[in-house]
Amino acid sequence: MFSIAALVPSPPILVPELCGGIARVTGADPVSAPALLRSAALEAVGALADTHRWMVVGTGVTDELFDPDTQGTFRGFGVDTRVALSNPGLSTKSAEDVPDPQLPLAALIAGWLRGQVAPSTAASARIVAADTSTARCAEIGIELRAVLDDVPEPLGVLVIADGAATLSTASPGYLDSRASAVQDDLDRALASGDRAGLLALDPALCAELAMSGRAAYQVLAGLFAADPSDPAVETLYQDAPFGVGYQVSVWRPVRGDAS
Repeated sequence: MFSIAALVPSPPILVPELCGGIARVTGADPVSAPALLRSAALEAVGALADTHRWMVVGTGVTDELFDPDTQGTFRGFGVDTRVALSNPGLSTKSAEDVPDPQLPLAALIAGWLRGQVAPSTAASARIVAADTSTARCAEIGIELRAVLDDVPEPLGVLVIADGAATLSTASPGYLDSRASAVQDDLDRALASGDRAGLLALDPALCAELAMSGRAAYQVLAGLFAADPSDPAVETLYQDAPFGVGYQVSVWRPVRGDAS
């Protein structure tokens, strides 16, 4: 049964090796933006550690599914740090079974977080095309919830998504004067678990503002659609240190039986 969701962003700086170091979050500069973000992400994913399995939801160029044997590498980001969606996935089984350097970033980040927090847990990943319509995103979330609720063991969902990447002149997409207001609306919706607010995000405008996580946020809204009220949300991080909106939070369903 679906029991909990965690939301984290996807910047590669979550991985210490990609920042020039190999230490975990308790590194030499605990007040740096990467360390603070990393600490919050690990805490959020730690809330999933007691669940039987995870489903990862992220966005990419096309719809893709990845099973627990999937393994990848951050080689494309400068360091051959290898990750997998399960521990067996870390074992090379044949000459052809090698880490995929083209694995979507959401799956790579999920694999790294899983390895840090819950190495005995297995995950699968559902990558949703970034241009998926709002209605279809909600449907995907509803369908996923039905599948998870049909399993007796507690299951968790890890959503990997970024906000607008146009919030400052230092942003990857440079500054767009419209981005701040849209990001503020998104931050409010995420902080309160406002399902309707997430579904109100305009796909075309979000694409113009380089809000790559829009589709994943709307899948998240669909995931909680069956509940009588918006979820209980614990926000652990909300900021835009590099001109990109990041939010880290833990979401718990509010069921009709108050369970």
